[in-house]
Amino acid sequence: MSGHIHIVGGGLAGLSAAIELAGAGERVSVHEAGPACGGRARSYVDRHLGCRIDNGNHLLLSGNRAVNRYLGLIGAQQTLTGPMRPVFPFMDLGDGARWTLDLSRGKLPLWVLSRRRRVPGMRLGELRSLLRLMEADPDTVVSDCLQPGALSSRLLEPFAISVLNTMPDVGSAALLGAVVRESLAQGGRHCLPRFPREGLSESFVDPALAHLSVMKAQVHTGSRISAVEVGDGRVTMLRGTGQDAITIGPDDAVIMAVPAPVASSLLADRVPGFNAPDAFEAIVNAHFALPYAPVATGGLAQARFIGLVGGISEWVFIKDHILSVTVSAANRYATYDPDALARHIWNEVRAALDPALTVPLPEEMPPMRIVREKRATFAATPAQDRMRPGTRTMLPNLMLAGDWTETGLPATIEGAIRSGAAAARAIRERRGA
Repeated sequence: MSGHIHIVGGGLAGLSAAIELAGAGERVSVHEAGPACGGRARSYVDRHLGCRIDNGNHLLLSGNRAVNRYLGLIGAQQTLTGPMRPVFPFMDLGDGARWTLDLSRGKLPLWVLSRRRRVPGMRLGELRSLLRLMEADPDTVVSDCLQPGALSSRLLEPFAISVLNTMPDVGSAALLGAVVRESLAQGGRHCLPRFPREGLSESFVDPALAHLSVMKAQVHTGSRISAVEVGDGRVTMLRGTGQDAITIGPDDAVIMAVPAPVASSLLADRVPGFNAPDAFEAIVNAHFALPYAPVATGGLAQARFIGLVGGISEWVFIKDHILSVTVSAANRYATYDPDALARHIWNEVRAALDPALTVPLPEEMPPMRIVREKRATFAATPAQDRMRPGTRTMLPNLMLAGDWTETGLPATIEGAIRSGAAAARAIRERRGA
């Protein structure tokens, strides 16, 4: 094919687009402003902890079709791990109750008939909440769909917060319903928990970069695009900080795969009709480095993670000697002192894990790292969801990609990868390929 496709942004959306296009024989260049690709889904060496950690935790599902395709294209399918059954251990920090959500493998939800496999205290009538979510209109918030009861308080509300990264009283029911349709409604085969065996970069970034190298695509890190020039109804030039301008020829195209605030700063005054979310939610991740790898028993040994209800912590992952905790919708904790927040989280981790470990965790908090991503995702409210742009723009040689674009899903890895593939497909369609 003639022409050169420039992808601005080396996160998972940009890498997904690059993989699709390079595999189709297109000339591709990726321009990443940072020192490494991966965006909000990468690994790095933390000097304080003296080890490599992920900048965030991501719990994937076996039914994430775009993730599975992406990993298949880059030869990294075997880098994910997780239990071989659709099981999700939980603990309620309020009353100490423990249970394991054990889903049926098929679409028929037989798990709801077993007290041992379902949320303790739930009533079958509460399942109407799931139907309301899947049928919700774009203006409905999650809390309006939930019936009071154990299913909502112990599963659906925590599920909404972790999936939307937004509180249920303002979060979009339609977006959460889309996730329910692709997961719970499809049965347990689509809900097997999956996470990187080693790290996010080892699964999603390093194999992608190796594949792009084989396909002769160019990946430039430390390459910040600071301005986009437009003329005659198309992008004509990309200007970078401390580098030569990149001329966009008649047969060239651009995919803007940067975070929403960056895209707005580059495109808002240049692309007719451009719009993007402008409200965001934080995510806090706490990493604790133990001097040994804890040995778990029972269901925790199989799952290697546990969901927490009734506290600050939401998910705790055991990654060798690192205990990694996720706190979603974290704007509400913005004023907390980081050390005090870490101590509170550590106490919750001990309460959750100690009964399932062969050796209890130390009372004294080990070396830790708090990673606060202030603009981790757009706020998944109905109003912000309406501001998400589509893949195509009014400029025929400019496409958009990112989990903040109109993917039909909240801001997730699955959505980011879908957006990149959609941008690549749109470029080839417009060029008649």
